[in-house]
Amino acid sequence: MCPVAPTAGLSGGEGEKRLDPDWVRSAVDAVLTAFLQARAGKEIEGSRHPDLGTPLLDFVQAGGKRLRPFLTMLGWHAVGARGTERAALYLAASLELFHVFALIHDDVMDGSETRRGHPSLHRAQGRRFASLLACAGHTRPVKDVTRRLGEGAAILIGDAALAWSEELFWRGDPAPEQCARVVPLLCRMRTELVHGQYLDLEASARAMVTVEEALTIARYKSAKYSVEHPLHLGAALGGATPQVLEALSAYALPAGEAFQLRDDLLGVYGDPRQTGKSALDDLREGKKTVLVCLARQAADAEQHRVLDTLLGRGDLDEEGADRLRAVLEDTGARMRTESMIADRARQAKAALRQLPANAAVRASLHTLITRLVQRDV
Repeated sequence: MCPVAPTAGLSGGEGEKRLDPDWVRSAVDAVLTAFLQARAGKEIEGSRHPDLGTPLLDFVQAGGKRLRPFLTMLGWHAVGARGTERAALYLAASLELFHVFALIHDDVMDGSETRRGHPSLHRAQGRRFASLLACAGHTRPVKDVTRRLGEGAAILIGDAALAWSEELFWRGDPAPEQCARVVPLLCRMRTELVHGQYLDLEASARAMVTVEEALTIARYKSAKYSVEHPLHLGAALGGATPQVLEALSAYALPAGEAFQLRDDLLGVYGDPRQTGKSALDDLREGKKTVLVCLARQAADAEQHRVLDTLLGRGDLDEEGADRLRAVLEDTGARMRTESMIADRARQAKAALRQLPANAAVRASLHTLITRLVQRDV
């Protein structure tokens, strides 16, 4: 086992509080609330500024696990929590705002109706523009116009979240040496997410996608930016060596893939009252998830016919969805996905034994992987 690094601020109850996800959530939400409230209705050069802060604040306050901020703080504590807690918290908050950007744009690309139990941002903005058009006296059907305006507004609000996520990092007053370590990782995270999203779009236009290709998409679209990058960024802020970052990756990559594979299952089998999203969206879009690719790999002629006929239909109803779920069950795709999740969880837990971090940090990461793979939201 690697030697355990001392972790500042982890002695006694105060240190344990800092590793509590509820404490991190509360602290990060306070940063986000103050930041976004200050941008609501702000003026630029004397002209009225569109209020992009309020819809983003509403989005943040609608829910979310704050997984990425929590992992950022764990990464920081893993290497001794060096530097100011302000810099760490603002970095953590910036990753949550980056996540908001990614979700907003993802919902536009997927045509999702809901997010976190509420209308997705582009749907809400579409309704807002419908009201504006009605007040302006438009009487002709404007459904396509309001859809286009709503999607355009959501893209711009997502862009604001992306820009402001970087501003949040700088507002934490990181030291120059911290910036030198963190900024290259932030650039890599953004680039890899965009590449993953583009691969996902490209896959939707292809007839066949292999399981390995689907795993690659999941890794870059979600797994790395959900687990590996937050841990790396927090650790880099605290001065982590390349060896420590490598040890964190040994945990983060299988944990991130397990997280995304569970997400794929919840997208088809989850309770919308728990997940905040329809269990029809992924099937209607025809997402080439690992789950679906496993089913195609094992399907017989009749099962292929069901997949080809129903998967990706925008008007798919519950009866059709149940037929697709039956194929996913009967081909063994659901069971094999569960097995892949369990295997990656074991890999992540085994990697923790080699992680040069405080025992409290390792215990938090061990608990987290269990929560990620057993969750229902």
